[in-house]
Amino acid sequence: MHSLFDLVRRHADAHSDRSGFAPTPFRGLGAVRALYPGELQVTVQKPLIAICLQGRKRVTIGTNSFDYGAGEALVITADVPTISQILEASPAAPYYALALELDAPLLRSLTVEADLRPIDTAPIRVEPADTDVMDAALRLLRLMERPAALSVLGEALLREMHYWLLTGEHGAAIRSLGRADTHAHRIARAVSLIRQNYASTLRIGNLAAVAGMSESSFHQHFRAVTTLSPLQFQKQLRLIEARRLMLMDSQGIAHAAHLVGYESVPQFTRDYARLFGTPPGRDIREARLSV
Repeated sequence: MHSLFDLVRRHADAHSDRSGFAPTPFRGLGAVRALYPGELQVTVQKPLIAICLQGRKRVTIGTNSFDYGAGEALVITADVPTISQILEASPAAPYYALALELDAPLLRSLTVEADLRPIDTAPIRVEPADTDVMDAALRLLRLMERPAALSVLGEALLREMHYWLLTGEHGAAIRSLGRADTHAHRIARAVSLIRQNYASTLRIGNLAAVAGMSESSFHQHFRAVTTLSPLQFQKQLRLIEARRLMLMDSQGIAHAAHLVGYESVPQFTRDYARLFGTPPGRDIREARLSV
């Protein structure tokens, strides 16, 4: 009988793409593999849980960093800009993890059925991996070897996995995703608007109205949910997109800066170096060499 580690390792080794991600047939679920430490991975992260099975990783949101290793789970409950870095991995002992994007509509349905109370908490936490969650994940991955059962049982096991997430070790961190009347859910509407219009001038009054809050209340709850102010959030979105444009689309520094909404290239360079720890030209050169 294979363990969860064995199944994740086999699937990731056989199916990982260049980024180290190996999707599964199950909605939102994938395996992650990294052979070396060091490279920065920058993205706007959707709500998820990542269970580390081997190695170690660091995730940074704003000024807060979280390290987690084998037997621990990282839980993110808001759309937030993240910078992550593998700390421990090698070809002999790669980093392996199982990641599940949280299904908010499913969580809402389960929250109502189980009559669970929402709890507003920090948007990112590291906790011991829940044994019920890992057991459901193990039974889910075993279905990949039994295609006839996969289509019949897959959704039921995904539902079970979300139920254990709501009621177990990680419940306090993700219950806010299960209710439409929480501050986290209302802030999520504003976050969606910022993501759609990150290159435009940010109007706090419009964002507060979308969230159904006063401007002062909006500022307070936005920072509580995302750990950032709205302006900091927008700035990080711009810098992450600019990095993608330079790295993936070979855009020049000045052109990428203007495309994401910067009027001053020197200001862009200063902000970029503060976020990524190095000026854009050097960062992109090193990133390309590492690839």
